[in-house]
Order: sequence, then C-alpha cells, then structure tokens
Amino acid sequence: MAAIHITDIEAAINHWRSRAPSPDGISLAPQIRALGEIYAQMVFRREDAVDEDSLPPEALEAWHGWYATTPDTPCIAICSTSQGDDLCKGCGRTFDEVQFWPAMSPAEKRGVWRRITLEHSAWRFNRYAERAAEGASKAPVAAGSA
Repeated sequence: MAAIHITDIEAAINHWRSRAPSPDGISLAPQIRALGEIYAQMVFRREDAVDEDSLPPEALEAWHGWYATTPDTPCIAICSTSQGDDLCKGCGRTFDEVQFWPAMSPAEKRGVWRRITLEHSAWRFNRYAERAAEGASKAPVAAGSA
C-alpha cells in the first residue's frame, strides 16, 4: 500500500477542525483525536509519511472523509500523453499514472498529487494560472462603472 504524507494528515486535521470545532475549547472531535494521535507519533518519530495500512480504522476513516473533499484528478483536459509524451504537459502525470489512475488507491493518488505539486511544472500550475490572471486584468469595464 501507499504512504500518506504528513501534510495530508495536517490537511485532514484542519478539515475536521473546521467541520467539527471544539464546543468547549478542550474536547476534540473523534476524527481529530484519531488523526492527531497519528500526527503526534509521526512528529515524535520524525517521520514524514505513514503507511495507510498501519493507520487505525478511525484515523483511516477520518482521512478518507477529508480525501473525499479533494479534487479526484489533476487533469485539465489537455492530455499530451495521448500524443505520445511520457509525461503529460497538462497535469504532470506519467503515462502510467494517467492510464492506471482509476485503479489507484486514494493514498497513491495523493502521492502523485504531491509529486506534481512539488515539481510545479505542469501547465495546471503555470500557464493556466497566468492566463486566469491575465483574463482578470483584461476584463472589460461595465458601462456606467469606473
């Protein structure tokens, strides 16, 4: 099985903190408690990833609850692997990652997301972000405003 990175554990904790805040400033929601124990163990052991098979059921369920709120795929509908590229220029995934994406586990998918985010070279991170910013700056001014 794949490993879950500590940043995903943190994101899941923060997700549950916003969804189930402490009613008294002391007690924690069960999801936060389960993920917090894993997070604390990782910090104590100086680990940056944990095998998903080693998570207690409560922590895995809480992680999956957060995962369900994340985008399923990095695809931006411009796939250069269909043109023969080994690495998609649009999303940054390899040909195999694109091909086997539906069969990947959530932790495997998050591993790919982490890699392409750290590489930050796919069009999904630069060209389209730049175009969106350009489009906002070139937006026409509505009549009667200004």
